[in-house]
Formats: sequence, C-alpha cells, structure tokens
Amino acid sequence: MSDYTIPQPTSGDIVDLISQDHRLLEDLMRAMRDESADRDAARVAFSDLLVAHSEAEEEAVYPKLKSKKVIDGEEEEHGEEEHAATNEALLKLLQAKGTDTQKFEDALEAVAEVLNHHIGEEELSILNPAREDASEDLRQQLAETWLAKRNTLLESGAGSLDNVEKIVKKAYDDGLLPNDEQPSE
Repeated sequence: MSDYTIPQPTSGDIVDLISQDHRLLEDLMRAMRDESADRDAARVAFSDLLVAHSEAEEEAVYPKLKSKKVIDGEEEEHGEEEHAATNEALLKLLQAKGTDTQKFEDALEAVAEVLNHHIGEEELSILNPAREDASEDLRQQLAETWLAKRNTLLESGAGSLDNVEKIVKKAYDDGLLPNDEQPSE
C-alpha cells in the first residue's frame, strides 16, 4: 500500500463503514511500522482519518445511537474518553520529528495500543448492538450523516498538528483526559 488515498464513500451501512475505517487505520499503522514505506505519508493519512472518523462518530453516531437506546450514556462517554486518549497519543506521534527515531517508534506503539483497545471495545459494545438493534434505515441515515461530516473533516486536513493540539486541549478542558497537573485524590 503506497497510495494512502482515503476512500470517501457517501452511503452504506454505518456498522460496515466504521469497521472498514478501523481496518484502514490498522493498515496505516502497519505502513508506519514498515521502514520501506513512506512512513510520513502514512502518518498524515492516519492522522487525518483517525481525527475525521472519531470526531464524526461523536457528532453523528454516538448521540443518535444513545437516543434510540441502542447504546447507553456510559458507552457513549467511554467511547469519547477513548477517542481523547487516542488523540493524546496521536499528538505525540505527530510531534515526533522524522519517522526513523525511537521517539517515533515509541509514539506509534503508544497510539497502536490505545487504538487497538478502542477498536476492539467499540466493535463489541457499540457496533454489534447497532447491527442487532438499529434498523437498516437508521444505519443508512447514520452512515450518510457520519460520512458527510467525516469527508468534510478529511478534506479540511483534520489531522494537522495544530488541529490535534486543539482537540487534545479541549479534551483536557472537558475533563475527558486526566490532568496530571491536578493533585490526585
């Protein structure tokens, strides 16, 4: 995979589309580990897709699945916390200068650990219930809304260092990430 163009479908089943993005994120992580690949291009595509994917989920998918009682508020909040943790790890990956350093390797493995955990949980606790309990019409509607947001974010370069810094700062401000400055109880 040397061409890191991210597909931008406009319709489908939300469960299948989110799962396809998960597989693409895994492919991009493998490319970033491959010294013969264009690791920097893979990092840019990975960052754009990760941010566009998760921001669109939080805006278009989680609240709707919660309102339709497919998932509960705890699952929605947990998904958002995991997105925040993944974005925090992504920020360190983007801050690594070059792709042939130990800092890059360590940051990549940190992202992989958090993201692989999230993908596994999301597919079990959010996508499986959506497949079982959300109507085909709802899954199609969610897909259209999610894809419109995702594709707009992709085109805007949502994974830029500046944007990821803003997203991570907001996650701290919103209490989605533990603030290490605060004394712990």
